[in-house]
Amino acid sequence: MGPKLVDYLLYEPEDTGILWIKFNRPERLNALIGSAEVNGTVAKVGEYMRAGDDDPNVKVIVLTGVGRGFCSGADMRGDTPDELKGPKFSGDYGPDGPDATREHFYHGFTKLHRDISLIRKPTIAMINGPAVGSGMDMALHCDIRLGCETTRFIGYHQLGQIVENGGSYYLPKMAGLGRALEFAYTGQVDAKRAFEWGLLNYLVPSEELEQTTRELCDRIMRVPPLVQWISKRIMRTAMDTTIENTMVLTSNAGGILGGSDDAQEARRAFLEKRSPVFHGR
Repeated sequence: MGPKLVDYLLYEPEDTGILWIKFNRPERLNALIGSAEVNGTVAKVGEYMRAGDDDPNVKVIVLTGVGRGFCSGADMRGDTPDELKGPKFSGDYGPDGPDATREHFYHGFTKLHRDISLIRKPTIAMINGPAVGSGMDMALHCDIRLGCETTRFIGYHQLGQIVENGGSYYLPKMAGLGRALEFAYTGQVDAKRAFEWGLLNYLVPSEELEQTTRELCDRIMRVPPLVQWISKRIMRTAMDTTIENTMVLTSNAGGILGGSDDAQEARRAFLEKRSPVFHGR
């Protein structure tokens, strides 16, 4: 069963094996609807991704935006529907006071972003324009990022907010502490520097962005899914553990993978000089 669809976030699976999830408020540069609500944009991104994770026909999940922007974060105009309104920032105190607002923000909105990193299958952020605040955080939670000349990473610094929702974790690990602190002090980085810093895997002209993304997906889909899924979990775990623990994980996984149906199919296809057909088992 697929997700419950909303018009401000598109769910577009293809026969190719790619699932496109697209922010769809181009008139607002794809600003968010709501915050931690079940039908808020960030919650729906997680719901859509989990649906793709459960769909055996989906091999790669691509998150992008319709129009000129990727995602411009919180809707600063504040005219979202009443049933989806929430605090724009952790400092916008609700009627129950600052601590209740903080709990709501952390246990709701902030943790929703981490759902992206927990998806088993490969996730790609195709950043076709500005990625602001929460939009930047969601892109950083994805496995791979592609950008173009209009790509920008922008924080809410000028509005008095720090990088939340996982960005402060990923930035120093991807870019190094000095560069991460430069972002913390200035609040933005353009496409060229983001690529130089390692925040973008690819930087291509905007007219080549989708084709480059499709070519990358095609290369990804030639590898046994189990190899990708287990490699992803081990490498994400390795970011916070020792080489000894990582080697235990790889040693355990290697033996299991070697006996999998996909590994046997990969060996047969190699010997028979044909394209393999993988089933993720």
